[in-house]
Amino acid sequence: MTVFPVFVLVIAALIIFFLATLAGYYLRKLAVAQKKQAEQLAELEQAAQEQRQRVNDSIQIIARSLLDDGVGLTEASIRIRVLLDSLQVEDSVREEFVAFYTIAEKTSHIPILKDWKALPRKEQFQFELEMAKVEVDYKDFAMDAAKRILGRSF
Repeated sequence: MTVFPVFVLVIAALIIFFLATLAGYYLRKLAVAQKKQAEQLAELEQAAQEQRQRVNDSIQIIARSLLDDGVGLTEASIRIRVLLDSLQVEDSVREEFVAFYTIAEKTSHIPILKDWKALPRKEQFQFELEMAKVEVDYKDFAMDAAKRILGRSF
């Protein structure tokens, strides 16, 4: 039987100690990184939830304004459609509030903002007549949808 020299055992023990210390250091670093990542994810989820709540509040305000005649039907429909789409609502919600989607679709070709202001008054009048016809055709459906949207969260 051969006996290992003691210095070989000491060197082996030092190597094992060094590797164990190194592994502990990297495990600690990994744990800190995972904790930081979890905190960032929680912050992002909180921010997303707050944004979702702001969009839901906006939908409620627009629907209430529509019912109180504070905003036009076409404008309200376009805004509500955009906000619902930004929330990526399910198809069943889109179907439930199809009046807003239909009005927005039927008036989507009408210029807005600066483009509207740049139009000659005669063209604006023609577009206003077109919007009025769409609004008359879908007003009852849209008002019912606005009533149903109140108090809902998407």
